[in-house]
Amino acid sequence: MSAISILALDTSTEFCSVALYLNSLGTERAIFRHRHTGAVSSTHILPLIREVLDEAGLALGACNAIAFGAGPGSFTGLRTACGVAQGLAYGAGLPVIPVGTLLACAEMTRAPDAAPDRVVVALDARMDEVYWADYSWDKPSRSWVVNHDAALDAPDALPRPDEPFSLAGNAAAIFGDRLPLAGQAAAVLSDALPHASAVAALAARDYALGRTLPAHEAAPFYIRNKVAQTVAERQAAAGNRATLAHLAEGR
Repeated sequence: MSAISILALDTSTEFCSVALYLNSLGTERAIFRHRHTGAVSSTHILPLIREVLDEAGLALGACNAIAFGAGPGSFTGLRTACGVAQGLAYGAGLPVIPVGTLLACAEMTRAPDAAPDRVVVALDARMDEVYWADYSWDKPSRSWVVNHDAALDAPDALPRPDEPFSLAGNAAAIFGDRLPLAGQAAAVLSDALPHASAVAALAARDYALGRTLPAHEAAPFYIRNKVAQTVAERQAAAGNRATLAHLAEGR
């Protein structure tokens, strides 16, 4: 097996998360930075990308692809990760791999060699709603099967699976008894949140299957619509563009 390296980004929550997935001769490892930054991930993400690349001694152009948490999640955060991934991919001539943030939460429930058979992911979506999805772990293929794709509902509207399941994500901690699934789950895994290392692991499987996109097709995945950027969002995006070009030159 030839060496594979994938840069992964996630800013869909209040964390700025960057990981570099490395697979050499079948040995996998990840270098990552995962920091609570609140709503200002855009000011942290580029320095963190530089940190993980420098730690690996790898130029951006030596990566095979750039993955990003595509959503659902914070509107500003999704734009940040997508925009940075797209800008770097353009400059370095790399493909992109969008990864669902709810699937990344499910991936975070995996132990090194195992995963719960059934995982419902429920994340706080604000406005008294939750983002949720339902997955099963397929042991023979070592991949996730989608039982119900990402959706947006009231916390008491989530359907109960017809078999034992684990509940991942922060919705149980946020909504408590207003999320009936929390009391019905075999385990509640509130720390299973979007993380770039999970985005990277999922992207590596997609890359092996040829599931990549050209940079110009990169786009966030929204469930709740919003049509305009705030002034602060536009300023943050403009401030990143010059640095993206500088990073890409390091290829």
